[in-house]
Amino acid sequence: MDDRISLYLSHLQSESGISDNTVAAYRHDLGRFLAFLGDVRLIPLGEVKADDVLAFLLAERARGLRPASLGRALSAVRCFLRHLAAEGCLDGAVLATLDSPKLWERLPDVLAPGEVEALLAAPPARKPLGIRDRALLEVLYATGARASETVGLKPEGVDLGLRVARVFGKGGRERLVPLGTKAVEAIRRYLASARPKLIRGSDPGVLFVTRLGAPLRREDLWRIVRRHALAAGLGAKAHPHTLRHSFATHLLAGGADIRDVQEMLGHASIRTTQIYTHVGSDRLRKVHRQFHPRA
Repeated sequence: MDDRISLYLSHLQSESGISDNTVAAYRHDLGRFLAFLGDVRLIPLGEVKADDVLAFLLAERARGLRPASLGRALSAVRCFLRHLAAEGCLDGAVLATLDSPKLWERLPDVLAPGEVEALLAAPPARKPLGIRDRALLEVLYATGARASETVGLKPEGVDLGLRVARVFGKGGRERLVPLGTKAVEAIRRYLASARPKLIRGSDPGVLFVTRLGAPLRREDLWRIVRRHALAAGLGAKAHPHTLRHSFATHLLAGGADIRDVQEMLGHASIRTTQIYTHVGSDRLRKVHRQFHPRA
C-alpha cells in the first residue's frame, strides 16, 4: 500500500504541480488514514465507507489537529479515494457522500482525553457540591447525554447494578445508556454522602439537585461545567455539549461503530425502548465497555 500511495502522489505532483511540502503532508495523512483503517476499523481500504472517513477525522480531531490540518487530511483522503475509484479499486458510491459539503461543513469541538481527565478532577472531592459536580461530569461524559436529559435523570432511572441510565430525549423518546465504572462509582458516592445533605424537605424526585435541594436546571449545569473548565485550565472551551461530542468522538476513535454511537446518543434514528432493548442493549454495553476511556 505504501507503493500505491507513492505512485498516486507522484502522479498528483506531475499532473497538478503541488509542492514537495504538500506531498509530504499528504503522505503523512494517508499513512495515518490507512493505519486507522487497519488497526482501529479493521477493514481493508476497498471496503471503506464515508462513516470510516468521518471516524478518522474525529479521531484526528481528538488528538489535537487544528481545523486547517483536518481540512488538509480530508482533502488528501478524498482525492486518494477518488483516484482508487477511477482505477476500479473502490466503489465510487462512497464519493457521493464524501463530496457532500453538508457532511463536512463543521466538525464538533471536542476535548482531548487528558483535558477530560483534568475537567473531571476539578471539583473538590470532599464537599457535597464537589461530589455532586464530579458525578454530574462523569455522567455527561459516560453517557453523552444532553444537558436537559442529564438534569432530568431520576434516582430510580439509574441502575448501578446493571450499569445503565434511563434517559428521556427529544420528543420524550426513552433509551438505556451504559454507564462506565467511574461514573457508577461517582454516582454511588453522591447518593450515599452528598445528595442526602443537599435535600431539604421533600425529595424533588430528580437525581441531581442544587445546594438548596431543588431540581438542577439546564442553566445550572452549564454554569457548573464552565466553572470547572476554568479551574481545569480549559478556559471557555468546555460546555455540556462539548462532553457529548467528546463521548462520541473518543468512542469512534477507539473503533466503535458509528451506528452504535448514534444509538447511545439518542439521535432521531433511535427506535422505541422496546425495540431498542430487543436489538441489543447488551451489545451496546459491550461496545461501551470496550471503547469508552473510563469504562
